[in-house]
Formats: sequence, structure tokens, C-alpha cells
Amino acid sequence: KMIEPSPEMKSIFSETKIMVHNEDYFIVSISRNEEENARVLLKDLKPWSSITFDPEEVSVVLKDHDWSDVKGSFRDFKEEGPYRLLTFDIVLDLNLVGFLSVVSALLAHEDISIYAVSTYLRDHILVKKEDADKAVVALEQLINIDK
Repeated sequence: KMIEPSPEMKSIFSETKIMVHNEDYFIVSISRNEEENARVLLKDLKPWSSITFDPEEVSVVLKDHDWSDVKGSFRDFKEEGPYRLLTFDIVLDLNLVGFLSVVSALLAHEDISIYAVSTYLRDHILVKKEDADKAVVALEQLINIDK
């Protein structure tokens, strides 16, 4: 059974479009010992990519070909992939509560793991490449729930 979102959430999801980025992405954790190297090698990344400097790691989401170009310059890292990036193409108010919880619950029900990345304007999720089609079908059902 599909998770039933609130009427407010149904309205928001009905206005949402899902953009599927048809490139492979990797999620990488680089040791803080290599932070300076990461800052230099990753400074020219083009959209879509994400870099977070956390106290424990430098966490990066980037296209497969971008990672292949720089991977050999790092010694201490963990990588996961390939993933597909899905963007929720709707500008969300930062005070909105529960948008990603609906997405997460729905995809958990479908046994799909997500890696969420939020920016000021939009939310994005990465799903394993082999789960991407299934995730899109589930999310499209959510978007069309009352149509």
C-alpha cells in the first residue's frame, strides 16, 4: 500500500516534476587528510555536483567521468556507485516540513535506498542505478495521486 501524504503534501507533489539525470554518479568519502588536495582537484567541477566539508570527511557527489579523472590522485577514500540523480524540480520553501520524509517512506516501501542532497532551492536524491526506473515509477505515482 502506498504511503498517504497529507493534503498539503499532495498539492505540493502535484506541482512537482522529476528530472532524471541520465549520467552515472558516484558518492565518495575522501579523508580529511586529503582536504587540500580535494579543494584543488575538485574546484572546477561543473553542475551537477556536491561537495561537503564535514569534520570527519570530504563528501563528494560527482559524475562518473569526473571521478575517473581525479580518482588516481587520492589515496584514502571510499566510493559507492553508480547512482542516478533525481531532482525534484520545484522550488520549496525552507519552512516546509516533511517533503523528503514522504519521498523516503515511499521509496523505503519499495525497498529503494536513497542518498538525499538538499540545496537552497531544491531537493535531490541519488538511487542506485539499477533502482532508478523503479524509483521514478513510484514517484510518478505519488505526483499523480489525485490527478
